[in-house]
Amino acid sequence: MSQESNSTSISYNIESEVLERYQEGARQQQPSLCCPTDYEGNYLEILPEEIVAKDYGCGDPTRYVNAGEIVVDLGSGAGKNCYILAQKVGAAGKIIGVDFNDEMLSLARKYQGEIAEKLGYHNTEFVKGKIQDLKLPLDPLQNWLQNNNISSIDGIGQYEAECDRLKREEVLIADNSVDVVISNCVLNLVRPEDKQELFAEIFRVLNRGGRAVISDIVCDEDPTPTILNDPELWSGCIAGAFREDLFLKMFEDAGFYGVEILKREETPWQVIDGVEFRSMTVRAYKGKEGDCWERKQAVVYKGPWKQVQDDDGHTYCRGERMAVCDKTYQILTNPNSPYKKEIIPIEPYENISLEEAEPFACKSKAIRHARESKGSGYSVTDMNGNADCCSPGECC
Repeated sequence: MSQESNSTSISYNIESEVLERYQEGARQQQPSLCCPTDYEGNYLEILPEEIVAKDYGCGDPTRYVNAGEIVVDLGSGAGKNCYILAQKVGAAGKIIGVDFNDEMLSLARKYQGEIAEKLGYHNTEFVKGKIQDLKLPLDPLQNWLQNNNISSIDGIGQYEAECDRLKREEVLIADNSVDVVISNCVLNLVRPEDKQELFAEIFRVLNRGGRAVISDIVCDEDPTPTILNDPELWSGCIAGAFREDLFLKMFEDAGFYGVEILKREETPWQVIDGVEFRSMTVRAYKGKEGDCWERKQAVVYKGPWKQVQDDDGHTYCRGERMAVCDKTYQILTNPNSPYKKEIIPIEPYENISLEEAEPFACKSKAIRHARESKGSGYSVTDMNGNADCCSPGECC
């Protein structure tokens, strides 16, 4: 009974259960909603105690964000992660918290001025939206509903038309507009039928080269029907947990590359019906789509594995010069690449501009002969410019 084909019927409204549980969590602290988490640095020191106490999570995705970046926090809750990141990204960066819960949004916004005064700059924004539909701004939609009484089929059509207009003209988070999307123990709260759309939305809003860093609850096997039919376990981050392998596959299916587990708790947070539930943090990158051009570049995989395969099916053999297109070369060798430490880049001696490049005949495994990078006319015998590097009779 995998999460991809789970036929168990859920008899309750997931969104209502989650909303009610976290509304109560905004009013009064609920320790059962979070896992113990150690946050990097001393960023919590300037945060009001109410924010720290009433924000719920299971990991620390904030430690993987850099200065100057634009970040979206999905399910931002009381704003703890947003206010941590406000300090990390600095005045040049920006943090956008997205949440569906009015009470949580009110709590997060309550301290914006105070935090901005402490930092000396204002770089946070909290917006109302569903994390599986980051185009639709819910505050203006709510205003429209208050002014338009829907009591007929025609009214439903007008409502849908207004949703479409808002997505076009007042989009909540624009395409290709942020550097990092984070989330802390929230994706599991989304309805199963909306999760594919959720990952597609994360992909849509990221810049090329951007990344998602998600901390969430995963399970080692599929939740049992008893677990799935307990509304308290769903709102408590259990019933909607991703199975470990399928969690990573969701990123892959959405088009991400370089998907990696940054942290996986060894000890389960909870064990129910023999199923282990634990926290896991995953990072994934956007940017492998596009044309392939031949610029005579090569890469050498350092090891230790004999060979590895990337998300596009390219195989890299240890110690071999592997032929790659320019797009793949940039992905593998970029300073921020997840592969950078495992790859030796080999540029051609004569630069081939993208304007001059021909289409690359992509193969799953192709070795680049050294002469391809050096050029057919290559005849230099002294790479160091020193003809006397060896004594007479010695072999260099």
